[in-house]
Amino acid sequence: MDASIPAYDEALDGLGPVARDIAECKRMHDQSSIDSVAERLFRRAWAMLVGGTAPEAICLEVAADALVATRLAGIDTELLAAHAVEPAAAGAILDRAFAEASSGLAPEVAQRLRGSVGRAVPTSDRELPGFVGALIRQPRAGATAPGKPRLALEPAESHGDHCLAVAVLGTIIALQSGADPAPVFLVGLAHHLHNAALPDTGFAGEMLLGDALVPLMRRLTQRELATLEPALRRHVEAALDLTLDAGTPEGRAFHAADVIDRVLQAHHHARAAAFTVDQAMGDLGLVHEGPLQVFHRRVLSAVGLA
Repeated sequence: MDASIPAYDEALDGLGPVARDIAECKRMHDQSSIDSVAERLFRRAWAMLVGGTAPEAICLEVAADALVATRLAGIDTELLAAHAVEPAAAGAILDRAFAEASSGLAPEVAQRLRGSVGRAVPTSDRELPGFVGALIRQPRAGATAPGKPRLALEPAESHGDHCLAVAVLGTIIALQSGADPAPVFLVGLAHHLHNAALPDTGFAGEMLLGDALVPLMRRLTQRELATLEPALRRHVEAALDLTLDAGTPEGRAFHAADVIDRVLQAHHHARAAAFTVDQAMGDLGLVHEGPLQVFHRRVLSAVGLA
């Protein structure tokens, strides 16, 4: 480890389960949209930014709602209100979900985020920069290595999925470590702006691009930044400096979140490949207790599925 980078164990203590939960938002879908829950939060975050909401507020609101989504998926304030759930009852539902999802956080961090649950305001996609939809459509390459054939792991996550997960986890790590969460959130959302146009080939492709890679990434990033109004552009440009090293508390929070999410994605594919019916039947109780359990087991036995 670089001796100039302080130890980081305390800031990350207990965050493994929280990070895994946040990553699962990439794989949550419902009938309301073709986007995952993570991608919808990615859209919402950018819509709020271009709508003028301060990054300091957005990072807390989106992180809080992402934690709620780890338990409720697409059930949020907007959906509950649309289906006539009373505000007090809706608030209680969201609070229970948040309490469970945030149990691994430091108490002061959970308390700071709790006040932001359900406050993120939906805004129209018409307000979004073009790169938001492009990053959601652009799949990530996964792990590739120079000189080796690509191992395609399906379904691929999108850059919107990854950027949202890094932004939210980075915000939480920043809060846990005493760093400023706002720039960490921004760099999480924006660190793949170049991939709005540049297909992702992973480390192997980057090595093949050689000396062309860095200038290409800079040009494409600047092209997307130019679509933002000046004040927001300055905020995002300043946050992108955090990608250069881990020499600041904010840089460490971003880089920690980025590497955790990348490796969690590999763990997801490994778990999916190793999943067995015995796990579903035994560990997860697919045929769960209830008045019809005996009947269900007899049916499965009769057709050879017991």
